Amino acid sequence: MTAAVVRRRRRAAAARAARAYLAQPPGVAGAVLLLVVLLLALAAPLVVPPDQLSVVAATGGVLDPPSLEPSSTAFPLGTDENGLSVLALTLTGTRISLLVGVAATVLSVVIGTVVGMAAAHFGGWLSAVLLRLTDFFLVLPSLVLAIVLSTVLERGVLTIIVAIGVTAWPSTARLVRAQTLTIEARPFIERAQVLGGGHLHVLGRHVLPAVLPLVLASTTLAVGSAIVAESTLAFLGLGDPTTVSWGGMLKSALDSGAITAGAWWYVLPPGLAIVLVVLGFTLVGRALEVVANPALAARR
Repeated sequence: MTAAVVRRRRRAAAARAARAYLAQPPGVAGAVLLLVVLLLALAAPLVVPPDQLSVVAATGGVLDPPSLEPSSTAFPLGTDENGLSVLALTLTGTRISLLVGVAATVLSVVIGTVVGMAAAHFGGWLSAVLLRLTDFFLVLPSLVLAIVLSTVLERGVLTIIVAIGVTAWPSTARLVRAQTLTIEARPFIERAQVLGGGHLHVLGRHVLPAVLPLVLASTTLAVGSAIVAESTLAFLGLGDPTTVSWGGMLKSALDSGAITAGAWWYVLPPGLAIVLVVLGFTLVGRALEVVANPALAARR
């Protein structure tokens, strides 16, 4: 089989996957929603000047309600307890929440993929050890472990990423292991081994490409969970106090008495942002699951 034939087949497979994805309106809606959120995150530094995030330069009052008056001091989403624009804070928090969610998910998926493939491919005592380790992390609540790690380690964005990433990989490991066992039972894997293919060749050239579609769908779904976990840690006061995040905004609203004071404009924007982003990733992840496993479409 020539390289040109392989490229044509890959392009044809990619085209079929794109058509299958576009045939699912919820998946398309989720992708559009995430694209809008990503554009807002990229544009945040351009549309939110640094002085709008400085308490010293705050021009608003304490918990001012939303105002659409055409003036330089109008705040469309109101202000917080320091007189800062809630709209500016929400836009700025988009970057941290997306960064932590995506980075923590990538870390957990990489760990889970390596552990799952190794446990299925090598077997023996290594598989037994990796499976017992996976079961150990599955039994313990991941949020509790993340809270412990965030408490022990130095507070910061990197700590939150590590705390979520190293506690959320077991489900991916079990999924990848099951898929790897299925793939390695096929005849082409045996042929590759008979022809002299080593472990890295079999795993890298044959198993990993077959596992990737399922891993991609799992990754997309896991991002939403990671964003919720980051918001939870920040709400509990374990986030980075020098950055703005949606969970940190909710904590500030609680600590400042905004909730009891009826300042809904301080609570609703970050809470709604979390819901919309998690919804977007869930819709995209479900659509990718159908693309990776068309049999799911008949069950829904």
